[in-house]
Amino acid sequence: MALPPDLEAALKDFAVRESLLVCLDFDGCVAELVADAASARPIPGNAEAIERLAQVDGVTIAYVSGRPLQTLHELASPPADALLFGSHGAERWMGPDSPGLELDTAQTAERREVLSTLESVAAEHEGAWVEHKPAGGAIHVRPIEDEVYGEAVLDEARSALAMVDGAHIKEGKQILEAVVVKSTKGEAIEELRDWTSPDAVFFAGDDVTDEQGFAVLRAGDVGLKIGQGETKAGFRVPEPSDLAAVLHRIIELRAQADSSA
Repeated sequence: MALPPDLEAALKDFAVRESLLVCLDFDGCVAELVADAASARPIPGNAEAIERLAQVDGVTIAYVSGRPLQTLHELASPPADALLFGSHGAERWMGPDSPGLELDTAQTAERREVLSTLESVAAEHEGAWVEHKPAGGAIHVRPIEDEVYGEAVLDEARSALAMVDGAHIKEGKQILEAVVVKSTKGEAIEELRDWTSPDAVFFAGDDVTDEQGFAVLRAGDVGLKIGQGETKAGFRVPEPSDLAAVLHRIIELRAQADSSA
């Protein structure tokens, strides 16, 4: 795949920095969006590129996803040294001593009400289903073939959740999530930046929640939107499978810089 000239130029500047933080969303980015969320797996070419990039000196790989941390571990099969932020940043894995997510009494009750509300909506619509997450829950309508009907189900869920105290709604593609721990992918990337002190950050994502990640990128960073839609990212590729070419190009440019040093 030939990269767009502006993306090529940005990667040439990015790849030669001494230390790099490469942040990746999972669904719709490393993996294709699929109706059965449990069957999502990294596209083989993306998985290979991520493993290669993780072995490059000075590069830290991080997943920043809405998936629960345990599910992200299981489905993404991240490199051994990768850092993981799940549940939009509410859950963190920065190594074996990372603290787990703990809800207080009020948050536990709010989460229970979120899940009950979503389950009530899903029960009325064939194909809709609810994913239980440590910080809340999400109603999925991707299995519903009629997209207009699916959006109507999300509207119903949105209205019902408005009555739940402490529920923070997150929009997505054919999914509506509500969490009781307020966190964003932007906050996750900023925490990762503080933790790893990189010279530049790369972030690739495809969904509405990824825009908060793109919004915190700075001069010299690279934001890559996967797919269509308005975005704060500086660059775009059409499909998740195109991510591999971008990551391989970072590897190539870094190797060229090392050989000429």
